[in-house]
Amino acid sequence: MIAFASNSLLCRAALKQTSIDAASFTFVRVFSGAVVLWLVTNLRRMIRTTRDVGVGGNWISALALFLYAAGFSFAYVDVAAGTGALLLFGAVQATMILWGLHKGERLRAIQIVGLVVAMTGLVVLLFPGLSAPPLFGSILMLGAGVAWGIYSLRGKRERNPVTATTGNFVRAVPFAAAVSIIFLRWLDLDIAGVIYAIISGAITSGLGYVIWYCVLPSLKAASAATVQLSVPVLAATGGILLLGEPITLRYVLASIAVLGGIALVVVAPHSQDQTASPTGQSRS
Repeated sequence: MIAFASNSLLCRAALKQTSIDAASFTFVRVFSGAVVLWLVTNLRRMIRTTRDVGVGGNWISALALFLYAAGFSFAYVDVAAGTGALLLFGAVQATMILWGLHKGERLRAIQIVGLVVAMTGLVVLLFPGLSAPPLFGSILMLGAGVAWGIYSLRGKRERNPVTATTGNFVRAVPFAAAVSIIFLRWLDLDIAGVIYAIISGAITSGLGYVIWYCVLPSLKAASAATVQLSVPVLAATGGILLLGEPITLRYVLASIAVLGGIALVVVAPHSQDQTASPTGQSRS
């Protein structure tokens, strides 16, 4: 989640504070992620830590990855940060939780309470930055959230996170290149923006998504969706630690609500399961 928060900060900084265009940012981000992951995969092969051959992943996951990255970048050109985060994570929540329910997952009462508390905390945290977003930007951000939800859900069945993420990034490069060609007329490369995109692609996206694919198989869809609500909190914390932004009562209360709600969704059910006997009866 720290990688995701850093990625959000880098993307917003590049598209709001530099002149790089959204298509170029997306291409550099995806391409740099593909290069670094390809190098990591081949290095693992050379030192014989793995017997993997070629790259994993698939075209559907790669398309979802690209749609998320492109939609996220283009949306943030017009959509305010707070509104964009709410639209993005709302779409991620809806996509992953609805799919989990469709596959037979059931939310306990305490999990529903936790989800409501976490979402309320997120709204409180982002409220000062909320504004009526432009329609097209809203559609792009919602689409990005759905795409990321799909990408995350597909990662639950991947057994090799490194090769899967590498393959998805490599396959996403042609999509990003095609968009860059389409928007070539608006090409605007900015050195700072390119650096932000490289860091975003190589570290906070590429390597961060490998970690995400590592943990996904052990999380239910609802838990995987809810834990991502911590990203705006971590981003705000980064602003306080790195940019000297003030600590406000709203930040403290909202962070407690978000993190507490996540704990109810993810931790509480496991604690209840561990108190049950092998026959399903309580130990008390």
